[in-house]
Amino acid sequence: MTSEQVAQEAMQIILHAGEARKHCTEALKDIEKNDFAGAKEKMKLANDEIVIAHRVQTNCIQKETEGEQGEYSVLFAHAQDTLMTIYSEINMSKRLIDIFESFNQRLAQLEMTNK
Repeated sequence: MTSEQVAQEAMQIILHAGEARKHCTEALKDIEKNDFAGAKEKMKLANDEIVIAHRVQTNCIQKETEGEQGEYSVLFAHAQDTLMTIYSEINMSKRLIDIFESFNQRLAQLEMTNK
């Protein structure tokens, strides 16, 4: 791959990972409002975007394993770092949805038994 192609692929990873982060952040805001259905929907969108970013990365790696050599790129390394960081954010956000939804349900049960 040429350095221009590597840069284009890196930008695609950054673009889609950034969109995933945006949806993830919106999901966390929905949790604050106890809108768990909205949070889950935003997380589906985040997942869709992170999958696209991951596929771009995987395609680049496959090209290299098939003998198509590319030059080292700081931009591509940054893209991979961004991808993995946001992937971790998505995993943590999914867990937070489960935790707060469970907490909210338990709180509602307690309130009903105290009436």
